[in-house]
Amino acid sequence: METLHGLVEHIVYHNENNGYTVLALMCQGDEVMCTGTMAMVNEGEYIKAEGDYVEHATYGRQFRIASFSIEAPEDLFSIERYLGSGAIKGVGPSLAGRIVKKFKEDSFRIIENEPERLAEVKGISERKAQEIYQQFHDKQDMRQAMMFLSKYGISTAYAVKIYNEYGSRLYDIIRENPYQLAEDVSGIGFRLADDIARRAGIGMDSDYRIRSGVIYVLLQASMNGHVYLPVEELKRQSAEILEISEEAVERQLMNLSIDKKIIIKKIEEQSVVYASTYYYLELSTARMLKNLNVKYEVSLREAEQQIRRIEAEEKISLDEMQKTAVVEAARNGVLVITGGPGTGKTTTINAMIRFFENEGLEIRLAAPTGRAAKRMTEATGYEAQTIHRMLELSGGPEEQAGSHFERNEQNPLESDVIIIDEMSMVDIHLMNALLKAVMPGTRLIMVGDVNQLPSVGPGNVLKDIIQSHCFNVVMLTKIFRQAMESAIIKNAHKINDGEDIDLEVKTPDFFCLKRYQAADIQGVIIALVRDKLPNNVGASVNDIQVLTPMRKGELGVERLNKLLQEYLNPKDETKREKEQGDRLFREGDKVMQIKNNYQLEWEITDRYGIPVEKGVGVFNGDMGRVQEINFFAEQMTVEFDEGRKIVYPFAQLDELELAYAITVHKSQGSEYPAVVMPLLTGPRMLFNRNILYTAVTRAKKCVAIVGSEQTVAQMIHNQREQKRYSGLAVWLNEV
Repeated sequence: METLHGLVEHIVYHNENNGYTVLALMCQGDEVMCTGTMAMVNEGEYIKAEGDYVEHATYGRQFRIASFSIEAPEDLFSIERYLGSGAIKGVGPSLAGRIVKKFKEDSFRIIENEPERLAEVKGISERKAQEIYQQFHDKQDMRQAMMFLSKYGISTAYAVKIYNEYGSRLYDIIRENPYQLAEDVSGIGFRLADDIARRAGIGMDSDYRIRSGVIYVLLQASMNGHVYLPVEELKRQSAEILEISEEAVERQLMNLSIDKKIIIKKIEEQSVVYASTYYYLELSTARMLKNLNVKYEVSLREAEQQIRRIEAEEKISLDEMQKTAVVEAARNGVLVITGGPGTGKTTTINAMIRFFENEGLEIRLAAPTGRAAKRMTEATGYEAQTIHRMLELSGGPEEQAGSHFERNEQNPLESDVIIIDEMSMVDIHLMNALLKAVMPGTRLIMVGDVNQLPSVGPGNVLKDIIQSHCFNVVMLTKIFRQAMESAIIKNAHKINDGEDIDLEVKTPDFFCLKRYQAADIQGVIIALVRDKLPNNVGASVNDIQVLTPMRKGELGVERLNKLLQEYLNPKDETKREKEQGDRLFREGDKVMQIKNNYQLEWEITDRYGIPVEKGVGVFNGDMGRVQEINFFAEQMTVEFDEGRKIVYPFAQLDELELAYAITVHKSQGSEYPAVVMPLLTGPRMLFNRNILYTAVTRAKKCVAIVGSEQTVAQMIHNQREQKRYSGLAVWLNEV
């Protein structure tokens, strides 16, 4: 490792989010380009930098800084240069010159110890003297904090967040209760806080550690879809993670309850524990749903007459349950319509839209994802938005509580009827935000397939609403003749009913290629995706989707993505690549966002590159293509559906993964021209009827199963689904 001493001549690039900086350092008359994470460095400062020279493919020889420290400038020129560099707000080159002329080498000492004397300089009032002192002092404080936090293995990016959150209090917090960081500082979870605590010498049995660990377990549970955990399960998981006894965990549950961090309740005679946030989310969701469920006086005779007129005008024929759905939509404040593929959900939505249009009511359509909203628009001819867009998601600095929805109780949606499609995807967070923006007197119609997998986020909203028996539910069961001509729809219903499907029959839209070795299955998948299916279904290679139940293993997402990347987007001198952990991103790659991010900004540009629309937010499951990797700016540009372009700093690439193959869970709400599904062996919990049904119903034109017919049969007869802990149905009945 080499050491450089020099003057920061020019800052070429600085990323506010992660502190990544590119700067020109003047060392003994030579200019050296340096890169590294430097949150607090300014032009005109002298630094001591340790690191190594590297050869960059595009930008040539650079010095990569591993660590650095600020050195006080000693000669008059350097002191004046620093003060006039803009490092201290309000002090420009001219004023800096006057300060140095007056106090010479004593300038820094005067600013730090006798700031009132700055008023002796022409152009500096007593108030301005104090402002200069305060800024000088703050910068020194922050640098000292950076140095202190670095001893605990805290990165510069997190150190800046910690300093902004606590200021000088951070020293006490790190020494006494670093677990507070996990609650207050975005991005710092229990694991990182625990590592800091270990370095600070805090014991395994610390009360703070146990309480933080319990909250962490509840948070992890929510990431697996649970809204609460049974007490016994929470104690077991917490004891396992913390490596302590269950008794020690139990002693802290009451303290957490007193502090209102958790809520302990009885559900079906079982004691359960909620993180407070989720308890109040479910409770307020139940209240708002019940408040919306008003009855409207609608003449049945007049409604039936209007339905007949709609059938004649639209040249459609509704079955009895579809007509019932339209009438119930008119009569009820809250209505659920559920049914499998081919049962006429879209036709029913169209009939309802025409019905309400004839009544002169204002209608809004929405769905949880961009793809689902686009499909809804195409199927109805009526503009549909994502729920986030309808609620006008607004971004904001992460340290200022992040983003929020502009539409809420104070600014509700102006609409008479709101129809939400793909309701099985809506989690408790989104449902609660939606209901806040819906005024009583607005009809809320929720449409979805209750047999699909539940939402990726926490909760089981659609199923709980149906099972509560508190609202009118219309179940569409008749499969229409045109739909029955599709082998995809026929087999989907057989799967859902637990009936075996005949895999010996190969149709253009549904077939099984039997293979019994993972390597053989991989080869067939590549041939199907790259060579066979695009022409057969009239789609591009990137539109064909591989769906698998698993993440790990030879036929899991991780292995298949590396393999498919190699064949579908091979290495090329013209394509830049970026390694991020165990992932390699290449220009042209198909990628997916794997967590909700409400801060990332997107823009849609016209063909000349001029922005025509801007917004914020990218969500778990959104898919796009890598457009550009820029090493100089340390960022990657991805284009998502609808032409939304998002620039990711390299530090945030852990929010993306390759998407040539994705899990069935991640495919919810999406529809693909063709689905390829490898099925051989795997955990019984994942190889079940629900997973197979969801995968099959994602395909529009073709389903290709590659693997063992016995595995398919076992999945159809395996009804064992992963238990999801949610209490909305309970609170709906108690409100």
